[in-house]
Parts: sequence; structure tokens; C-alpha cells
Amino acid sequence: MTTELRRLRNYIGGEFKDAADGRTTEVVNPATGEVYATAPLSGQADVDAAMAAAAAAFPGWRDTTPSERQKALLKIADAFEARAEELVAAESENTGKPLALTASEELPPMVDQIRFFAGAARLLEGRSAGEYMDGMTSIIRREPVGVCAQVAPWNYPMMMAVWKFAPAIAAGNTVVLKPSDTTPASTVLMAEIIDSILPKGVFNVVCGDRETGKAMVEHPTPAMASITGSVRAGMQVAESASKDVKRVHLELGGKAPVVVFEDADLAKAVEDIAVAGYFNAGQDCTAATRVLVHESIHDEFVAALAKAAAETKTGQPDDEDVLYGPLNNPNQLGQVAGFIERLPAHAKVEAGGHRVGDKGFFYAPTVVSGLKQDDEIIQNEVFGPVITVQSFSDEAQALEYANGVEFALASSVWTKDHGRAMRMSKNLDFGCVWINTHIPLVAEMPHGGFKKSGYGKDLSAYGFEDYTRIKHVMTSLDG
Repeated sequence: MTTELRRLRNYIGGEFKDAADGRTTEVVNPATGEVYATAPLSGQADVDAAMAAAAAAFPGWRDTTPSERQKALLKIADAFEARAEELVAAESENTGKPLALTASEELPPMVDQIRFFAGAARLLEGRSAGEYMDGMTSIIRREPVGVCAQVAPWNYPMMMAVWKFAPAIAAGNTVVLKPSDTTPASTVLMAEIIDSILPKGVFNVVCGDRETGKAMVEHPTPAMASITGSVRAGMQVAESASKDVKRVHLELGGKAPVVVFEDADLAKAVEDIAVAGYFNAGQDCTAATRVLVHESIHDEFVAALAKAAAETKTGQPDDEDVLYGPLNNPNQLGQVAGFIERLPAHAKVEAGGHRVGDKGFFYAPTVVSGLKQDDEIIQNEVFGPVITVQSFSDEAQALEYANGVEFALASSVWTKDHGRAMRMSKNLDFGCVWINTHIPLVAEMPHGGFKKSGYGKDLSAYGFEDYTRIKHVMTSLDG
């Protein structure tokens, strides 16, 4: 007996549509390795249609009042909350994530973030009017930028879609959003829920692959391109967007240093770092996967972390005891395994280092010690459940090692010394520094990095302002 595959469709101008040329791609559940759906493999005609729909909807949405946009976003948040079970199920099938953790750790923040941007819609201000030249009054207007082309990643498909569309729509823009080709299901479900709330064309979803995303970024209609993805993808987007001077918002890779000093609460540090390193299978740009430990406690820390790794469980979505599910796809499984296979002779695998089972794309929680600063696994993003450990001798060396990578998204410091914590937070060259914790995010605070981690901010009023443009209006007081 053959099970009929679910058929996902694009959402363009308020209608669900197949790709214009009928092409599709298979969607695989990474927990089973089995195909469960097909999605459109959209081409230029589909991108053109979505951009035309967004452009046609923009003047009307731009001219809505902030209170109207707020009301719409609040309705979306309420609707997502009411259909939480469906969204969680779709996201779990997308990604293989544990159902219970997705319901408790992802959906509530996502709904809260939409409500935050609903409130932010009514607080968008310019500087007050004033006279800076005799007989003239100057006014600052903040306006939406226009149509936004947005590309979301596969590690948090549902939440990253919210990080994209909520601030853009709150500011009065219209959106064409592309989910990853491996995880389109929850985004298409979002479109079904949003359909009855937003005017047609304000929110559009185009499924497809890398070429689809390229066509969106290169399209002449969008005023802004926003992507969460790899450094390579971000560089390509920036290059493409430069040809017609689009605004670009890039949230790219990370290699977060986790600096543990000798006075840290060792038990708490190990417990929290293991969770922050292995949650979502380490597929998080801010994951606590590069630990730097003072030499005086290095061996004790490594032993405790290896024990924590051995006690950490991965498995199927309906198993309530698991911390994380599979890697997203076979290529990612191969990438993570490749880092371990290529480890230098001086490295030691303290825990894990192998695939789990032969069904799905699961990888064991892994700890690697004995590493040097220029090792491949230290310098490059693994994006898997692998925590590396290095030792340092003093604060200066800790900073040298921490800052000695091309990424600059997130970091953390573990110490009871307030002065040291403040010095480290000042000198760590990362967009976020946590002290005695790692990975909590709130809608009110910005998320975004420096260097090859990209530019622009998600969340917060700063992220909201990224989706606006500033206009100076000067008027003569003489009439």
C-alpha cells in the first residue's frame, strides 16, 4: 500500500498555487529519513507573481494606521496560539524536533515576539520637529521600505519566519518569504492561518531551492533582502543585492566562545552549557559549542561535561526524555561526521563522535578536547551536537582565543568576579555576551552579530527600525 504524499503549495496574492511549471521537490522527515510531502520548486514565473502581488498590496498596507497593523498582528498571534498543536506537529515533521520541547520552548516565544512587534508598530517615532535654519521647520518621517524578500533557514523554520515577517509587516512593508527547501511545511501552515487576517498580497510564501532564493534577491521589485543562513549564502545575497543597491539584512553563522574561569560554579556551568550546546542538535548559530576553560579546572570540567553528554538523549519526536532530535538532512549529517573524522591526532573524543541508529539523521552528543586554536573544528561552524574544549592560562589568552575566529554573533562568560565579567563583556567582539548563562533570548533585546556573522538586528526596536527608512521633510514657515 502506498501512502499518498501531502501536497504543499505556494501562497501568492491570497491564493494557494502550485509552481507555474508544475515542478516539485520531495520533503523528508529527518527523524525517519522518509518522504512525507512534496512542495513547489518555484521558478522565475512564481517569483514574478509573488513580487507583483506584494507590490500591488504595498500602497494599501503602507497607508494603514499603526493601530490597524497592531490589531492584525495580535490576531495572528492569537490564531497561532489557538492552533499551536498543528504548528508544533508541522514543525516536528519538518525538523524531527521533540514535540514537547517545541511546544514549550519555541511556540510561546514565537507568539510573544509577534505580540512585541504588534506593540512596536505603535511606537515608531522620528526625532521631534525643530527649526535648524531661520524660517524653516524640519520633520523626520519613518516609512516602510517597500517589498521585502526574505529567506528563512531550516534550523528554526517557524520561529525564523516570525523574525522575518513580523517586524516587516508591523512597519508597513509587504513580504515574499521563502522557507528552506527541506522545511517548508510549517511556513505553508502559517500562510493558511494568516490567510483570513491580512489583506491579499501582504504576506506571500514561495517554496523552492537556492535558485528560487537567488531569483527573489535579484528581482528588481524588493527594496530589501533579508536572509538567515550560511556565510557563503549571505555573501552571495550581498553581492546580488548590490547590483541594484537593495538594503540587505544578514544573520549568518556563529562560533560562540563560552569562557569558563576557575571561580565559576562548575556544576551549573556544565549543566547549562550541555543544554545550550546540544539543544536543537547544536543547529543554532548561538549554540554553546566552543568552550574555553581555565587550565586549573580543565580536566575536571572535561570529565563532567563528558558525563553530561553521556546522559543527554537524542531520539524520536514523541519521546519526552530527549533533549534534541536529528540533524536536518543527510548532507548536514555528513558535514558533522566529517569534522570528527578529520580531527587532528592531538584531539581526543571524550564522548559521542558517532551516528545514532540507522533510521533518520541522528548524531550522538559529542565532546572533543585537546584542540588548538587553528584547528578546523575550532575555526569553522560545525552546526551539530559537538562541543569542543580548549584550555587557557589567563584572561588575555581567553580573549585572544575567544575573538580569534571570523564569526562574532554570541558569547558567554562564566565567573563570580564582577569586574572580570565586565572587562570580558567589553572586550569580547560579539553581538551578544551572556554572563553565567548562555542562549536565553527576549523579544525586547537585539539579536545579531559582527564580522562574518552578518549585520542588521533581529528582534527588539532595533530590528523593527531595520525595516524602515528615514525621510527628512523641511517646510518654510513663510507659507
